Amino acid sequence: MPFSDYKTALVTGASSGIGAAVVERLCKEGLQVHALARSGDKLKDLAARTGCIPHAIDVSDLAGVTALTKEVAFDVLVNNAGVDRPGSILKADAEGIDLLVDVNLRAVLHLCRLVVPGMVTRDNGHVVNISSIAAAYNFGGNSTYHATKAAVSMLSSQLRVDCFGKRVRVTEICPGRVATDIFAHVHGDSEETRKRFVEGYELPEAADIANAIAFAIAAPIAVNIGHMEITPTLQVPGGLSTAKPETVRA
Repeated sequence: MPFSDYKTALVTGASSGIGAAVVERLCKEGLQVHALARSGDKLKDLAARTGCIPHAIDVSDLAGVTALTKEVAFDVLVNNAGVDRPGSILKADAEGIDLLVDVNLRAVLHLCRLVVPGMVTRDNGHVVNISSIAAAYNFGGNSTYHATKAAVSMLSSQLRVDCFGKRVRVTEICPGRVATDIFAHVHGDSEETRKRFVEGYELPEAADIANAIAFAIAAPIAVNIGHMEITPTLQVPGGLSTAKPETVRA
C-alpha cells in the first residue's frame, strides 16, 4: 500500500464535513496530517480527536499558506476547501465572484504551485482535488460555482501532464449531494434547509468520500485513479429543458 510511501499530508477546508473526515482517515493511516481551515476552535477539537496538526489559516491567505508549505514537504495534498454563492450570472455580484474564484480556484492553483514541484523532485506524491459534479453537469443557479469547479477539473487533468514521467498521482473527486453542513453554510442552518437538502434522502456521508480518497491513495503506485464521480444512488445529473419564447417576434 502506497500509504507507507507517504509521511505528510495537507488537507484544506479541514474543520468540518468532508475535510474533517479526510483528516481523520489519513491520521488513522499513520500520516502526519496538517489540517488547514479558518475555524480555530473546530480545528482544536479535530486535533484533540485525531492527533492532526491544526493551522487556523484562510486558504486564500497566500502568505500564510506559502509559509506553511516552506516549513513542511507534503507528500499528499487534498484540496478540499470550497464555497458557494448560488445564483445565475445574471444576478451575480463582484464580491461573490471574487470569493468563489479566490477559494475554489486561485487557492488550489497556488497550493499546487507551492507543493507539487517538491513532489516531482522527490518522485513521489499524490494530489487529490475535490471538485464537484458541477464541473461536468449543469444545474440551475450556480454559474460561478460551475465555472470554478470546471477549472479545477481541467487543472487535475493537466497536472498529470505537467508531472509526466514522475510518480506523482492526481485524483479528482466529484461528489454529488453529500450529507454535510455545506447546505447550512450556503442556505442557512434552518429546518427548511435540512428538509430541502438532507432529511429523507439516502445520501453518502463525509466518511464515504474520505474512504474513496483513501482507496485512491492506497492503490498500487503503478495505478493512478484519475477521476471518481460519487453521487447518491437516487440522484442523477443532467436533464433537458425546452422553453417557448416569452414574446413572438413579428
